[in-house]
Amino acid sequence: MDAISTDLLIGILVALITFSAFFSSSETGMLSLNRYRLKHLVKKKHHGATRASKLLARPDRLIGVILIGNNLVNNFAAVVALAIGVRFLDDTTANAVIPIVLTLAMLVFAEVTPKTVAAVFPEKIAFPASIVLKPLLFLLYPAVWAVNGMSNILTRMVGIDTSNANIGDHLHPEELRTVVDEAGDLIPDQHQGMLLNVLDLEKATVEDILIPRNEVIGIDLEDDIDTIIDLIQSTEYTRLPVFEGDINKVVGVLHIRSIAKFLRMQDKTMTHQDIRELVTEPYFIPESTPLPTQLMNFQKEKERVALVVDEYGDVMGIATLVDLLEEIVGDFATDTAEQEEDEIIPFPNDWYLIDATTSIRDINRNLGWKLPTDGPKTLNGIIVEFLESIPDAVASFEIGDYRFEIKELSDTRIEKALVFEKISD
Repeated sequence: MDAISTDLLIGILVALITFSAFFSSSETGMLSLNRYRLKHLVKKKHHGATRASKLLARPDRLIGVILIGNNLVNNFAAVVALAIGVRFLDDTTANAVIPIVLTLAMLVFAEVTPKTVAAVFPEKIAFPASIVLKPLLFLLYPAVWAVNGMSNILTRMVGIDTSNANIGDHLHPEELRTVVDEAGDLIPDQHQGMLLNVLDLEKATVEDILIPRNEVIGIDLEDDIDTIIDLIQSTEYTRLPVFEGDINKVVGVLHIRSIAKFLRMQDKTMTHQDIRELVTEPYFIPESTPLPTQLMNFQKEKERVALVVDEYGDVMGIATLVDLLEEIVGDFATDTAEQEEDEIIPFPNDWYLIDATTSIRDINRNLGWKLPTDGPKTLNGIIVEFLESIPDAVASFEIGDYRFEIKELSDTRIEKALVFEKISD
């Protein structure tokens, strides 16, 4: 290097530091790209994104070419810097000072600064850099292949097999929930809640949304015709199950619209046989059906009401398409009975008076609580399971982080209870 002028050596050193900065920023920029935005840009035929995506398809090769280039540049920079140093200092001083000065220069100009910029603006760095990295990978492929091969041998020697490593971008449901939660202004709050409810749908079954058989309003063909007509005229529902004495002896489902003509006719009296002829085939579903599956089944079968049966074939209640959709979009507030009497009533000091027939899922959703949902499905069920019997009088007790006070009860079940969530220390 004695034949090269000092000015030229300084120019070469500046160029080498610049190349080192390029490799450092390229590495950070490429690995900091948002993979989902990258896929979106690839679909939009963005050339820079397409190049970057192809390079990231084999991250081992990408990192290999960047590190080979960076190390070559850094090593040459050290040689050039020492050659410059000995022209101004004696050999001993140059060997002591130049490594320190070069290290500081490389850290500031070739590492920290370019990597920080690349981390903040990954696309602006990675997409242009891919223009250089793609042909460079082709040129240095033998060296990259050799380096990666030796690296893989070393990792296998310590018991790590990188060939089966999962480098995909798939999100787990809980990770997707975090993405939705952190979406901020990108997704309106109402839509955000609906998306989270869709994710929660996977955890629920038909049993979680069914209307218990003791609360089902239906037409009993053993009642006299006047009683049946009064029920039809006063009901708020459009579809009613029709049965004989007991809901396990279901005949079918009656759409109120199909029987309206009999209610308008003055010259003919409706009979039980008329009702039998107008009902449609009952649609039975098992209690353990996951809600996403049942939503598809409702759509496939063109049904809106289903009778839920247990493993023995006994009817447990009914499930409707409306109830299922409310799990996603929230209450439609079409049930006037629910409008007349709230199931959850706020009391002073953060207590809540809750109807014991209210489902645990509804309580958790409305109050943000975490009552267990893997056991009984209603407040009455969770209290009876804890006490192991129906109490003879009002009682107070605690289950986990929640305090309960029974306020009303009957011979067969608890009617209402006050519930309070304790504040954990």
